[in-house]
Amino acid sequence: MSYPLSADQKALKARAQELASVFRGRAARWDQTEAYPWENVKDLAQAGFMGMTVPKAYGGAGRTIFDTLLVIEELAGACGISGRIVVDANLGVVSAIVHYGTEAQRRRWLPMVVEGDKPAICITEPEAGTAATDMSTTAVLKNDRWIINGSKRWITGAGVSNLHLVFCRLADGGADLGIGALVVERGAPGFTLGPRIPTLGLRGIPEGVLIFENCEVPADHLVVGKGGFGKLMGAYNCQRLGAATVALGIARGAYEEALAYSKTRKQFGREICEFQGIQWTLADMVIRLEAARLLIHRAAVNAGDGLPNKLEAAVAKTFAAESGIEVTSQALQVFGGNGYSRELPLERMLRDVRMFTIGGGTVQAMRNLIASEILGRRFSQRRGE
Repeated sequence: MSYPLSADQKALKARAQELASVFRGRAARWDQTEAYPWENVKDLAQAGFMGMTVPKAYGGAGRTIFDTLLVIEELAGACGISGRIVVDANLGVVSAIVHYGTEAQRRRWLPMVVEGDKPAICITEPEAGTAATDMSTTAVLKNDRWIINGSKRWITGAGVSNLHLVFCRLADGGADLGIGALVVERGAPGFTLGPRIPTLGLRGIPEGVLIFENCEVPADHLVVGKGGFGKLMGAYNCQRLGAATVALGIARGAYEEALAYSKTRKQFGREICEFQGIQWTLADMVIRLEAARLLIHRAAVNAGDGLPNKLEAAVAKTFAAESGIEVTSQALQVFGGNGYSRELPLERMLRDVRMFTIGGGTVQAMRNLIASEILGRRFSQRRGE
């Protein structure tokens, strides 16, 4: 990187690198068994990497988004699944509760994250993907309870998360209050788990369906109420930077594998790194990695203790997600036939990185958002960005 880190940040990265070296040896297991990595989660909690952005008053470290992204990149380079878990345990849901939740909500739910829960953000529905404002899940206030009806799909952590931030249409006494969000804890009456969705990559984190049939939660579980969709998307920009960083981390890990291989693999009597074609490939990979990192870090640093700018977050996520696929694919190419084999991690890494041009906002939706911002228009509100 071309800018200095503090001594504390360097120490933080070093701790993450130590844990990454442990996770690297386990990564294939979670992919092959499709089991949630509880062993890794325990290590993450002990290292203080769950709930890093949670204020110290609630058991966290009170760290910035930037600090958190430093850890995510290191972990994702060894195990994309672990990097993804750290995103959810620090950004998105946590951001919403920290910035918009009540004191009682913070005291109740944030310590659960610090102890190891990966909260799930629940937006997507069977008929409402990118067009999030088309969601049909409803929550109606009756006396002191919210009654939720509907279903959510593509929920990361379905079946393992205790906390769920559920986006839904709110109504109070028949009046439409717009889209808001409530926390639903696992075990709430009327809340059931639907089928798991088999995935191409990141197989150790379940993607699934959540079903709400007259699901009851206390009235004080409302985190964001009337007219809160914009606030929720503001918190979701943190999630987007996290996703971008996982893509960056996976790609960097793939690049490092390819670089090391190019120095030892011989063809035509010399190491393949001596061939100009390989040199240009490696150089292009570094260019994309450095540019992606700088875009991500700009958005994080500018956010400070607040929430990222949506334009900067969208630019970073789009470039990092697409660069992640390109770099990882080129790394596999350096390995040739060996890279195509499941005996090496490259094919897994390529499957894992593929989701980041889709999840957290497709790159097409991100480009629409970027265009809306630079043109000074308000298309984003109609499209739910």
